Order: sequence, then C-alpha cells, then structure tokens
Amino acid sequence: MSVLKDILYNVALLSVQGSTDVRINTLQYDSRKIKKNDVFVAIKGVHSDGHSFINKAIENGASVVVAESIPTTKAKNITYIEVESSSSALAFMAANFYQHPSKNLKLVGVTGTNGKTTITSLLFNLFKAAGYKVGLISTVKIMVDDLSYSTTHTTPDSLVINAYLKQMSDVGVEFCFMEVSSHGIHQHRAEGLDFEGGIFTNLSHDHLDYHFSFAAYRDVKKSFFDGLPKTAFALTNADDKNGKIMLQNTKAKTYSYALKSYADYRTQILENHFKGLLLKINDSELWVKLIGSFNAYNLTAVFACADILGLKKDELLRLMSTLENVSGRFEYFITANNITVIVDYAHTPDALKNVLQTINDIRTQNENLISVVGCGGDRDKTKRPKMGHIASALSSKVIFTSDNPRSEDPEAIISEIEKGVEPQNYKKIMAITNRKQAIKTACQLANSNDIILVAGKGHESYQEIDGVRTEFNDYKVAQECLNQLQK
Repeated sequence: MSVLKDILYNVALLSVQGSTDVRINTLQYDSRKIKKNDVFVAIKGVHSDGHSFINKAIENGASVVVAESIPTTKAKNITYIEVESSSSALAFMAANFYQHPSKNLKLVGVTGTNGKTTITSLLFNLFKAAGYKVGLISTVKIMVDDLSYSTTHTTPDSLVINAYLKQMSDVGVEFCFMEVSSHGIHQHRAEGLDFEGGIFTNLSHDHLDYHFSFAAYRDVKKSFFDGLPKTAFALTNADDKNGKIMLQNTKAKTYSYALKSYADYRTQILENHFKGLLLKINDSELWVKLIGSFNAYNLTAVFACADILGLKKDELLRLMSTLENVSGRFEYFITANNITVIVDYAHTPDALKNVLQTINDIRTQNENLISVVGCGGDRDKTKRPKMGHIASALSSKVIFTSDNPRSEDPEAIISEIEKGVEPQNYKKIMAITNRKQAIKTACQLANSNDIILVAGKGHESYQEIDGVRTEFNDYKVAQECLNQLQK
C-alpha cells in the first residue's frame, strides 16, 4: 500500500481536507471499480461527470476523494483533495503510484493526424530486430516486449499507461514508442511522463467534433512539444506547414525531416512500385517493402528517430529493408487473376487522398480503381463531403457504405458523404449501406488487373452499429468474397 502524501507529489493542490498521512490501496476514476481504501478521482468526461458518483465511490469503500469541486456535505473519515484539473492530477498520481516507470526507459511519443501507428509500430519492430527489449503503446495493440495486449484507445488513460510502463520497466524494456493523440494530450493522459523525444508527423482535417477548430486542434498537438524537457529531442516534418509551429516554444533539441524541403533528414523517392520503394535518405540508398510517398515520410521519421537514439547507420539501413507493412495500413493481396485488393485505415480526407494518389501514381491507368469508402458515426461530420469529393475524383468507381455508424443513421452519413461529389463524377458512384455487400459488389465489378481499395477501418476486427459491435474485418471479408467468386 502507498501513502497518500507520497502520490500527491507534483499535483497542483487547491485545498486538502483530512489527513494525507493515510495508506491507500490503488487509484480509480470509475466508482464501480472502487474497493476499500482506494482513491477515487472524479473526472469530468465527455459523456458523464465523475463528480456525480462521489457518494457511490465512498459507499464502495473509497477513503480519499480527488475532485475539482468538493461536495458541501462531507462524509466522515474521508480525505478530500481539491485540484484544478482532476485528469492532470490523476496523471501525476499514477506516475507517482507506479514509481515513475517512464524514467527507467527511453519513451518516444509520436503525434500528428496520420502516420502515428505506422511510425510507432515500425520503430518497435526495428529496435526489436536490433536486439533490444521494446515496448509499444498504439492504436493497434500494446506490446511489453514479447507480450501483446489489446487496446481500445489510441492513447490509453494515464493509469493504464503507467501500469504498462511499470510492467515494461520490470522486465528490462529499454525503449518504448507511444502514440500521443490530440484527445490524449487534451485530457492530460501523457502528463507526468518522462519523454526521451517527440515526433510530429503532419496535421490535417480530423477530430473537429472534439476540438471545434483547426487552430485548437493544432495548439493541442503543439502543447506536447511545449512540455518536452531540454534533455529530449523534438523531430518535426518540415514539409508540413505546421511543422515549425510545433517547435516554437519547445526546450528540446530540434531536428527535421522532409521529402521536399531542406531538413536534417531528407529523402528522395527513386522508385515507387507495388512491391516497395527505393529511397535515398541523405546520402544512403535503401529498398523498403512499404509503398507510397506517405510511407516515405513515415520511414524517414523512423530513420531519423533511430539515428538520434543511437542505432548504428549500417545496421539501421539493413534492418529498415526488412520492415513489413503494419496491419491495416496499405495491407494488400493479389488474387490468382491479378486483382489487387488494398485495405487501409485511411479515415481522414488527407489520408484517403494520400492512399488514392499513391495507387494512381503506380497503376498504368489501363485498369479500374474501385474504392469502398465510408465515414464513422458520432465523429467529425465536416470531413464527410470532403471524403466523398476525394474518393469520387480519384477513383474509377466508388461505393459509399457504412464504416462504424455507431448511434447515427448509416444512410444519413452516406448522404452527407455524397454532398461532396461533383456533377461530373455522379456516374462513378453508388451507395450500398451494408459494408459486406459493398465489398462483395466491388469484388464482382473487378476484372483482371483492377485494383480495389477498402478504406476507413484498416486493422479493426469489428463494426459498431447502434452501440453493438459485431465481428468484421475488411481484409478477411474481401478475401472471402473473391474466393467465392473464383470458385
């Protein structure tokens, strides 16, 4: 058991009522999980306010309450801690409770609209291949060296992060690569962590349902770099107009990477095929198995980060040539009659445009590019017509369908996507609400040498409709449809 006063270190306290010299069991922000002598941290969430459950937490055994506003009627023998931000307090308390595990390893955070999962996953695989014990906290999964765990958030809550970092520290992990989302930054989930460095990928249209303006979205990303210490490094994409903004107030040592601009790490694409890329990074050429200019950016960031962290150049180049695609990121297969199917997580306008342009750069234009595209429900609605515009302009044929409609009407979402289609592209489009049927129709429309893109869900193994998740995997569904048609 820990002593309360020890885990309050660095927490911005407004008032304390009761003793801090008490032993506590663990920290919780969900009143349903509270047991005897736990600390309940009341957090104001998007859908509910933990302050409404303070009494329930005390009934369940909480001996300490941390909140932004203390109840006027107080229970006996309970310590009440008033703080400016409960989520920030939880982050620092979690780090203290788990004995600051991030100090025992080199933690690198990756933020930006697109590329976070690919970069963190590639860095994990690269350093693992180099013989290190490595950790990963990503959208796809959490890895503690060889142990894999499922995850539901791009950036988990601070309790989960510190618990996994403690596990990593205990088994001797040396490096950990972590996705840092705008939600995670805004909700203070990454506070109290000791970062060795941060990487900025790019910034484009996403999450405006949460941040409300692009400037607010950008500034949240920037705040991550503002908080890096002078002992850390900050690596930015110099080709993105927001790249320099990220570094304006950072204390960290700054580096840049680019394909078009002057940068510390500059890459040229010498060859671009469905089988891979031939790149020249600074003065070194290497062949990689990944595809497209967006992956050239990702790989340059990986090279730069690994170089900054001290990997020897010859070994770095050798290991980079062995890296494979990340699950659900431009993952593809080719059928016996030469139909290429690509599954990609692209769910923002910029990501979709990157994937479609990559395919168009490689294909001969003698074949059709058939795209299956949808948009998630209960998320940023303003990007839907933009997705429709891009998909219809850059594809031969498009099938608009459901993504994860969640609580929204799938047909209403599709209708909003269609608003972005220009008149000259009307003949290219059709709408099929059922995602499995949409993928099956794309497979039926495809002839030999055609290309099918299934975008939006990537690695996800489910589809969420009316709050219910059912098993669904784009890659498997496409394989099954094409196998049935070829029998």
